[in-house]
Amino acid sequence: MSININNAGLKNANIDSKSSNRQVQSDAPAKPAAVSQKGGEAVSLTSEAQQLSGLQEKAMNSSGIDQAKVDKIKADIESGSYKINVEQLANKLAQFESDLFSNGSNE
Repeated sequence: MSININNAGLKNANIDSKSSNRQVQSDAPAKPAAVSQKGGEAVSLTSEAQQLSGLQEKAMNSSGIDQAKVDKIKADIESGSYKINVEQLANKLAQFESDLFSNGSNE
């Protein structure tokens, strides 16, 4: 039995099974679809789901820190050339507080 998560609401299992099998075959040349078979059942992932899975894995393995940017800012601070736009900083802080307090009252 084939399961196609994109057409889970359709009542005709034959159509679901055929379109799911076609999806797996059409994705094969570019990137093999993730198919797991156990006891005669198969699950297929769309190319979008595969891409999302890859991006999630990349994000989980990433530190989230742009080390080159951190190093440049450190060097600018040490050399005294780092300038802070106090007006922009004040506006961002005011916006943050506004968002924080307006969202807290809606819940």
